[in-house]
Amino acid sequence: MSLREFNGKKYDDRHGGPFDRGAADSYYGRTCDPHYYVGATSMSQRCTEEDMSPCEVEAYYAGYDWNEQFGDKKDYGDC
Repeated sequence: MSLREFNGKKYDDRHGGPFDRGAADSYYGRTCDPHYYVGATSMSQRCTEEDMSPCEVEAYYAGYDWNEQFGDKKDYGDC
Protein backbone atom coordinates (compact mmCIF):
# COMPACT_ATOMS: atom_id res chain seq x y z
CA MET A 1 0.00 0.00 0.00
CA SER A 2 1.28 3.44 -0.93
CA LEU A 3 0.56 6.27 1.51
CA ARG A 4 0.63 10.02 0.97
CA GLU A 5 0.69 12.41 3.90
CA PHE A 6 -1.32 15.62 3.66
CA ASN A 7 -2.30 18.01 6.44
CA GLY A 8 -0.98 15.64 9.10
CA LYS A 9 -2.96 12.58 7.93
CA LYS A 10 -1.92 9.62 5.82
CA TYR A 11 -4.05 8.50 2.89
CA ASP A 12 -3.88 5.42 0.69
CA ASP A 13 -3.12 6.85 -2.76
CA ARG A 14 -3.62 3.70 -4.81
CA HIS A 15 -4.66 4.28 -8.41
CA GLY A 16 -8.44 4.43 -8.52
CA GLY A 17 -8.88 5.06 -4.80
CA PRO A 18 -10.60 8.12 -3.31
CA PHE A 19 -7.42 10.18 -2.79
CA ASP A 20 -6.21 9.41 -6.32
CA ARG A 21 -9.57 10.25 -7.91
CA GLY A 22 -9.72 13.58 -6.06
CA ALA A 23 -6.21 14.45 -7.24
CA ALA A 24 -7.11 13.42 -10.80
CA ASP A 25 -10.26 15.55 -10.84
CA SER A 26 -8.18 18.56 -9.75
CA TYR A 27 -5.46 17.80 -12.33
CA TYR A 28 -7.96 17.66 -15.20
CA GLY A 29 -9.77 20.80 -14.02
CA ARG A 30 -12.95 18.96 -13.11
CA THR A 31 -15.26 19.98 -10.30
CA CYS A 32 -15.37 17.98 -7.09
CA ASP A 33 -17.44 14.83 -7.49
CA PRO A 34 -16.47 12.34 -4.77
CA HIS A 35 -16.08 8.85 -6.16
CA TYR A 36 -13.58 6.02 -6.47
CA TYR A 37 -13.15 2.66 -8.16
CA VAL A 38 -13.10 -0.65 -6.29
CA GLY A 39 -10.30 -1.89 -8.55
CA ALA A 40 -8.81 -0.54 -11.75
CA THR A 41 -9.94 2.95 -12.78
CA SER A 42 -12.84 2.84 -15.25
CA MET A 43 -12.61 -0.96 -15.39
CA SER A 44 -14.23 -1.83 -12.07
CA GLN A 45 -17.22 -0.80 -10.02
CA ARG A 46 -17.46 2.99 -9.53
CA CYS A 47 -18.58 4.03 -6.06
CA THR A 48 -20.28 7.41 -5.81
CA GLU A 49 -20.52 9.69 -2.78
CA GLU A 50 -23.73 8.10 -1.51
CA ASP A 51 -21.91 4.73 -1.40
CA MET A 52 -18.78 6.11 0.28
CA SER A 53 -17.92 6.17 3.96
CA PRO A 54 -17.13 9.53 5.60
CA CYS A 55 -13.42 8.54 5.61
CA GLU A 56 -13.51 7.81 1.88
CA VAL A 57 -15.18 11.16 1.15
CA GLU A 58 -12.54 12.88 3.30
CA ALA A 59 -9.78 11.10 1.34
CA TYR A 60 -11.31 12.25 -1.97
CA TYR A 61 -11.36 15.90 -0.84
CA ALA A 62 -7.84 15.57 0.57
CA GLY A 63 -6.62 14.32 -2.81
CA TYR A 64 -8.34 17.21 -4.57
CA ASP A 65 -6.89 19.75 -2.15
CA TRP A 66 -3.43 18.13 -2.29
CA ASN A 67 -3.29 18.52 -6.07
CA GLU A 68 -4.58 22.08 -5.85
CA GLN A 69 -1.71 22.88 -3.47
CA PHE A 70 1.18 20.74 -4.75
CA GLY A 71 0.19 19.20 -8.05
CA ASP A 72 -0.08 20.55 -11.51
CA LYS A 73 -2.85 21.00 -14.03
CA LYS A 74 -3.40 19.37 -17.40
CA ASP A 75 -2.18 21.63 -20.19
CA TYR A 76 -4.85 21.58 -22.87
CA GLY A 77 -2.79 23.90 -25.08
CA ASP A 78 -4.02 27.03 -26.76
CA CYS A 79 -7.46 26.26 -28.07
